[in-house]
Amino acid sequence: MTASPRVLEPGRTVTVEVPATSANLGPGFDCFGLALSWRESVELGVTDGGYVVDVTGEGADAVPRDDSHLILRSAVRGLADLGVSVPGLRLRCHNTIPHGRGLGSSSAAIVAGLLAAAALVGPAEEASARRRWLLQHACDVEGHPDNVAAAIYGGFTLAYTGAAGLDVAVVPVHPDVTATVFIPDVAVATTAARGLLPGTVPHRDAAQNSGRSALLVHAMAADPDRLLDATADWLHQDYREPAMPVSWALMTTLRAAGHAAVISGAGPTVLVLSGGGDSEIPDTAGFRRLGVGIGTGADLATTTG
Repeated sequence: MTASPRVLEPGRTVTVEVPATSANLGPGFDCFGLALSWRESVELGVTDGGYVVDVTGEGADAVPRDDSHLILRSAVRGLADLGVSVPGLRLRCHNTIPHGRGLGSSSAAIVAGLLAAAALVGPAEEASARRRWLLQHACDVEGHPDNVAAAIYGGFTLAYTGAAGLDVAVVPVHPDVTATVFIPDVAVATTAARGLLPGTVPHRDAAQNSGRSALLVHAMAADPDRLLDATADWLHQDYREPAMPVSWALMTTLRAAGHAAVISGAGPTVLVLSGGGDSEIPDTAGFRRLGVGIGTGADLATTTG
């Protein structure tokens, strides 16, 4: 017989913090991720029945208020995997990461829901085991690992599938490396941006991209002066220009001026990596500019009940 799931009693509440993230960073398509020092706080509590969603901030008017909300959906998935059920859940969060801008809002929601579920169940597992559990389930929900890996592990990450399955390498970041994001008002759906990518690319382009990906690991860790060359890409950014022509124009203008600018994730935000000795990045009309540092991964903030 299958054992009945453990039922959590109402009253227990956890608060978790998750970072915004940027993926790809130019040549690292679907494998490189970067956690930013821009964090959101999510509170999840067990109630005596039903689902309550209290959301304010970015995109609050467009998200569901039932168990189809991405944070709740991820939490319920996590609880089921851990053999636990709940009579009800209450979600409280204030969104600061804009949706559809290439800053990992969906990844943050998925990781927040899963981490909150694990924290509700009981004492934290050994850190590496919890991160691997989060990575697998978050990737299953998101469909690709780059943003979720950075959200979970923090810093500069390389997600890959090896002999042991999905895994992550965390690359040290040189202390001089900083990041600036230019966020447009308009959103671009990830599915639309991916739909512009070709099924194949020329061998020459793939070879150049491989070299720049390797160079970017070196530049981020030890030689930030090489960031401009290291962030060159042949796989995805030019193909996506029709979906975000203004962002693409800003990226190319900044690169021509010597700045290591890339499309953040699927766009349309533009991310600029700086190495400390770079010239001043000019302000740009039509974009909200934010200076952000390199951030840490998602973590449990508080537990009550």
